[in-house]
Amino acid sequence: MATQESESPLDVQRLREDFPVLEREVGEGTPLVYFDNAATTQTPKQVVEAITEYYYEYNSNVHRGIHQLSQEASVAYEEAHDRLAEFVGASGEREEMVFTKNTTEAENLVAYAWGLNELGEGDEVVLTEMEHHASLVTWQQIAKKTGADVRYIRVDDEGKLDMEHAKELVGPDTAMVSVVHVSNVLGTVNPVSELADMAHEHDARIFVDGAQAVPNRPVDVEAIDADFYAFSGHKMAGPTGVGGLYGKKHLLEEMEPYQYGGEMIRKVDFEDATWNDLPWKFEAGTPVISQGIALHAAADYLDEIGLDRISEHEEYVTEYAYERLSEIEGIEIYGPPLGEDRGGLVSFNLDGVHAHDLSSILNDYGVAIRAGDHCTQPLHQKMDIPASVRASFYLYNTRAEVEALVEGVEAAKNIFA
Repeated sequence: MATQESESPLDVQRLREDFPVLEREVGEGTPLVYFDNAATTQTPKQVVEAITEYYYEYNSNVHRGIHQLSQEASVAYEEAHDRLAEFVGASGEREEMVFTKNTTEAENLVAYAWGLNELGEGDEVVLTEMEHHASLVTWQQIAKKTGADVRYIRVDDEGKLDMEHAKELVGPDTAMVSVVHVSNVLGTVNPVSELADMAHEHDARIFVDGAQAVPNRPVDVEAIDADFYAFSGHKMAGPTGVGGLYGKKHLLEEMEPYQYGGEMIRKVDFEDATWNDLPWKFEAGTPVISQGIALHAAADYLDEIGLDRISEHEEYVTEYAYERLSEIEGIEIYGPPLGEDRGGLVSFNLDGVHAHDLSSILNDYGVAIRAGDHCTQPLHQKMDIPASVRASFYLYNTRAEVEALVEGVEAAKNIFA
């Protein structure tokens, strides 16, 4: 049996004070247990205050005026790019960090700005069977437009990539490898550096979906040797509506803009236009100013706690949830076994109970989890299940909260017995 709560590397009760929503009740006097962090994490006061400060003190458009408010907003927004580049280990600062709405937009940006121009008949895009729809559907549709083929690295029975199969697929015709760093269903931590080496051996590019990795573990895009790496603010204690796309400078310089309009223009006449410097040529129109500034605050918040410690705490809670759920007869847990390197989530099903029914019952116990296919329909088809329940954890969750999850699952089991 797992050890006691006091062995967490974090002062969780202190950290919970930064998240007022965790104090609320759902239903009649039922404390909220928030286990839907893989979809969206809660936002600490420090990040909300950064947004408020912007709107109260220097709300203005960036790069559009020489008045003081515009200058202050522009400096804060530019520094946010530098900070997020540093956060993921990019030495090229703002020139290698494009702000997007989320990971999905970052994937689309690369697929359209790079893929439409670089892919053609006979080229191959290699994905994995555990890809989120943001990757799978995007490259699938780009392949249809360009004549490229999409191939998929198999997922084995333990929920890990078949790396021998990967070596067979990644070859001389491969132009792009797009892989999720941490699976949002299985919790699998994929060997992205090894996959990057495979891609580069064949002069292919690699795109890494880091939506489930950046929030809870140190990421170094240069150590991985990723050509592109994407993440979302709302999964890392930041606001919704902003994400980051790291790209190697020389690749971003070669790519055509994904969208056109204001801000991304250097010069325009009635016949043609030229583009702004990086990263602004990929941020058309009024950008995500307040969100970007708040994302800077989120990066500071996570670094102050320590990403190594956050990762250790997630492992601590996840292991306990895995053990406690495994004790319930009729539970099937998906992904690598306990003891393997897993992300901070547990996806499972209870025999005889549909995932949506289980989610509804858990809600009565105040437990917020996710039920469905989690934007991975092909993976669920491969596992021969229509849906699954996913409990995902973050820096403010406790083992005591896991007991509420277990109690709700036991109640559902009794109801459907």
